[in-house]
Amino acid sequence: MQVLETAIADVKLIEPRKFTDDRGFFSETYNARALAEAGIDLPFVQDNHALSLHAGVVRGLHYQSPPYAQAKLVRVVRGAILDVAVDLRRSSPTFARHVMVELSAENWRQLLVPAGFAHAYLTLAPQTEVVYKVSEYYSPQHDRGVVWNDPQLAIPWPVAADQARLSEKDRRLPRLADAGPLFP
Repeated sequence: MQVLETAIADVKLIEPRKFTDDRGFFSETYNARALAEAGIDLPFVQDNHALSLHAGVVRGLHYQSPPYAQAKLVRVVRGAILDVAVDLRRSSPTFARHVMVELSAENWRQLLVPAGFAHAYLTLAPQTEVVYKVSEYYSPQHDRGVVWNDPQLAIPWPVAADQARLSEKDRRLPRLADAGPLFP
């Protein structure tokens, strides 16, 4: 697998190899040793799988505060998303900046979202399935977020606010300026 840089050094784009023939395909989607050789040595502890029935579903911007901060390794097994990672590390030169990439079942790419970042995605196709690994267990007491369309973040979402499909929880998330504990 290839590990590629993005506009924010700690966010990585991962391209697993995919072997296709007339029977279908085979792909090694995760290999701890190969990632460690590329400098990514994370103890993933949980896999999550989400189905979004419609295009235009927005999930996020979510993060967990320390000591339960999560890194995520995100991939799409059906459909397509615009995946976004926002740097919430106050001491970072890229604080409040984001990386946005398209992940799809077709391009087979994965995005590594480090701890210290908020994560969100927008589905581009109906029946989209997203699978992601996390490096820390879910902790309701540390569950945080920032509203997906906060003007301070200037994320160029290609969906109007009145057309986006959000959970009630995500609709009520604060702006970055009002968010709970961020990262040092």
